[in-house]
Amino acid sequence: MPVHGRQTAVGCASGGVLLQIVLLAVVCSTALAAQSRSAAAFELFGLKLWELSSDEDADIVDPLRYTVTIDAPDADEDLAEKLENASALKADEEHPVSGSLGLLAKARSDREQLVAAFYADALYEGVVTITIQGKPLDDLPPDAEFSGPQPIPVVISIAAGPKFTLGNIRLKGDAAGLASADFGLIAGGDASSGAVLKAEAAIVRALKQEGRPLAKVTGREIVAEHAGSTLDVTLTVAAGPVAGYGDTTVEGTEKVDRDFTEYMTGLKRGRQYSPDEIDDARDRLLGLEVFNSVTVKEADALDAEGNIPIGVEVSERKPHHLDLVGSLSSTDGLDLKGNWEHRNLFGPAEKLRIDGKISGIGSNDLSQLNYSAGVMFEKPGVVGPASKFFAGVNTVLEHPDAYDHFSVKGNTGLSYELDKQQTVSAEVALDYSKITDSFGKHTYLIASVPLQYVYDDSRLNPTTGYRALAYAEPSYDILNGAAFVKLRAEGSAYQSLDTASKFVLAERVAIGSIIGAGLQDVPADRRFYSGGGGSVRGYAYQGIGPKDIEGEPIGGLSFFETSVEMRIAVTDTIGVVPFVDAGTVSTRQVPDFSDMKVGAGVGLRYLTAFGPLRIDAAVPLNRGPDDPHFGIYAGIGQAF
Repeated sequence: MPVHGRQTAVGCASGGVLLQIVLLAVVCSTALAAQSRSAAAFELFGLKLWELSSDEDADIVDPLRYTVTIDAPDADEDLAEKLENASALKADEEHPVSGSLGLLAKARSDREQLVAAFYADALYEGVVTITIQGKPLDDLPPDAEFSGPQPIPVVISIAAGPKFTLGNIRLKGDAAGLASADFGLIAGGDASSGAVLKAEAAIVRALKQEGRPLAKVTGREIVAEHAGSTLDVTLTVAAGPVAGYGDTTVEGTEKVDRDFTEYMTGLKRGRQYSPDEIDDARDRLLGLEVFNSVTVKEADALDAEGNIPIGVEVSERKPHHLDLVGSLSSTDGLDLKGNWEHRNLFGPAEKLRIDGKISGIGSNDLSQLNYSAGVMFEKPGVVGPASKFFAGVNTVLEHPDAYDHFSVKGNTGLSYELDKQQTVSAEVALDYSKITDSFGKHTYLIASVPLQYVYDDSRLNPTTGYRALAYAEPSYDILNGAAFVKLRAEGSAYQSLDTASKFVLAERVAIGSIIGAGLQDVPADRRFYSGGGGSVRGYAYQGIGPKDIEGEPIGGLSFFETSVEMRIAVTDTIGVVPFVDAGTVSTRQVPDFSDMKVGAGVGLRYLTAFGPLRIDAAVPLNRGPDDPHFGIYAGIGQAF
C-alpha cells in the first residue's frame, strides 16, 4: 500500500498418571511428525519430545554468519515484539547466509519488511536504519565484501514515530454512494494498513454481493499528513455488470474425477453470481478431504454470453491415511483408537474407513478390556453437492460397570448440509446385541431410524459462537416387542470476554429422555449414563445415577448435564481452565434435579497444530460412598 507524504518521506497428579499423560503426548506428537517432516521439534510444557535433524546449512555456498542487534528506544514492548517477529535477519540469525551478497540482500529485504510492520501498526513516520560492520546499508556498494571475524555485526536502529489516525475519507466511482463508516473507515479511526486493506476488500465484497463478479478497486491514493499525524484515503471502485456463472473449468486433478469435481462446486451455469457461493464451493471441495488446496477464481472478463467463467485449481492429497488418537483418565484408564481410510476409492471422492478401538487399558484386567471395530463407506454428492450417502457395519465388545455388551450393527443413511452451519441426517439401522446387566441376560434385535440436526458455527478451539444438536431415534425390538423413542438435545456456547480472546467463557447443557418403554425393556447400552471425562468430571465413567444393590450403575430413562469453563490463555500456547460440571440420571422419563452431582477442577491446555492437548483434574463436590476422591483426564481437543 504506497503512502505519499506531503512534508517528509516515510522511512523504510500422580506420578503414574503423569507418566502415562507424557507417553500419550509422545504418541500424538510422533504421529504428527510422521505426517509433517517440516517441523524441527515438538515441545510439550518445555519438554522436547522429539527433534528432526537438518543438513540445510551444509548446502549453503560460502556460508557467512552474522549477529543482529535491534535498537528501538521509543518502541513499547508490544511494538518491539512485532518488529522482532517481522525481521527475517533476527529469525534466521542462527543460520548463515550465502556470502556477503546474501547478507546484503537479506538486509534490504528486512528493511522493507520492517517498514511494512510500521504501516501495519499505523506508524507512517517510522524510519529503519540498518548497518553492517558499522556502515549504513545505503552507503554500501552492491559488491561489498564483509571480511574479518564472524559473526558479522548487524545493527537495526528503529525510530517508530507517532501513531497515525484516519483523516479525510473519500469513496469515488461506483462506491461513491456507499458510507465509508460502514466499512470501518472513520475519521480519527484505525489507520493501519491492515484496516485500510480490510475496508477495500469489504467494499468490493459488498458490490460483488449484488452479483457483480468484476468489482474491483481501480484507484487508491494514500497520503500521510505528518503535521497532524493523519492518513487521508481516497478509493476509486468500479462495480462492473451483473452476471451469471459461465463454464467451470477444473485444473490439477489426477486421480479424482474432474467432472465430479466440477459438479461438486454447485455453480450452475446462468445462475446469478454470488461470492458466498464461490466460498461455499471452495469449502465443499475441501470438505471432500481429497485435496490439499483448492482455489476458486473468477475470470478477468465475461464470456460472449455475459457470464463469468469460473476456474478451479486443486492439489490432491495422498489417498490413504492412518490416524492414531488416545485419551486417558485416572478413573477410566487409557483409550486408544485408530483408523485407516481410503479417501478416493473409485474416483468421485468415495471414502472407505476401517476403525478400531481398545479402551479401559490399565483400569481392568485383560479379560475386561473393551473392543470395537467397524467399516464405513461414504459417497458424496448423491442427491446434490450438499448431500452424502453413508453405510457402515461395526461390532462392539465392552464391559463397563453397568453391563457386558456384545453387538453387531449395520446402518445406512443420508446427510445433507442446509448451509455452512446446519446439517441434517436420517438413517436406518439394525442392531443385534447380547447384554448382561443387573436385570439378567438379554438378546435384542433393534430396528431404528436415527434422525439428527446439528448447528455448528464454531471451530476446533472456539472463542465465539455456539453449537446445537437435536437427536431422535424411534426404535423397535423385533425379538421382544418393545417400542421406544430416544430423544436428546445438546447445546454449547462460547463468549470471548476481551478483544484478544484471552478469557473465553464456555457453557454446555445436555438433556435427554426415553419414552414409550420401561427401564428393563430398554437395552442397557441405549439407556442414559453420566460421569467421567466427557460429561461430569470428578466422577467415574457411568458413575452418576441409579445403582443396583451391588452398587453397579443401571442407567436411566432421562438425564441432564451442564458444564461451565473459563478458558484463560496464559501464553500463546498454554492455557488454564477452571471448570464446574453437574449432572443427574433418573429412572423416570423426566430428569430428577434434586439428585444433581457436581464436580469441579482445573485443567491445563497446550495448543498444537492438531488441537489443544488437554489435562484436567477434578474432585466430586458431593461425593457418594462409591465415588472416587478425584479424577485426572487427558485427551486431544477441548472438553466440549
